[in-house]
Amino acid sequence: MYAIVEMAGQQFKVAKDQKVYVHRLQTEEGKKVTFDKVLLLEDGGNVTVGAPVIEGAAVEAKVVKHLKGDKVIVFKKKRRKGYQKKNGHRQYLTEIVVESIVAKGAKKAAPAKAKTEKPAAEPKKAEETKAAAAPKKEAPKKAAPKAAADLSSKTVAELKEMAKAKDISGYSSMKKAELIEALSK
Repeated sequence: MYAIVEMAGQQFKVAKDQKVYVHRLQTEEGKKVTFDKVLLLEDGGNVTVGAPVIEGAAVEAKVVKHLKGDKVIVFKKKRRKGYQKKNGHRQYLTEIVVESIVAKGAKKAAPAKAKTEKPAAEPKKAEETKAAAAPKKEAPKKAAPKAAADLSSKTVAELKEMAKAKDISGYSSMKKAELIEALSK
């Protein structure tokens, strides 16, 4: 039997009688601690996944001692500049021993209902955003065929006059390409 639990801001895979080093806890040495943020629970092949946590499940542990981790050297250097900086760091840790994993209230049906409700609500939001965005997209599409009609209705002589006067600034690059193509014919 094992569990994935959130302890002191990190997730750990723990089993009974396992020693774990976590970030410093405010609990005194020798006291018991209960972690109720159980994300996953495995019991003899039966896996229960929380959404986000499993209700009623908990991991009970005993604080063995508070200690400092190994020293980590932080060395910074910029070459050819004469800059060097050396620092050391030792993380404050707490050693705990997992005493038991409690699986009370581990239900698979409750998280499944929550999952089915959420997707039903999300498509409605997506439809609303599509409906709001659709009128904005239609307006430019209607304007483009009018410009094409303007070019096609002009005679070749008028197009040549427009090109000489360089009065094609109002047209898009595609329409300018059509104008050049029409002039080359």
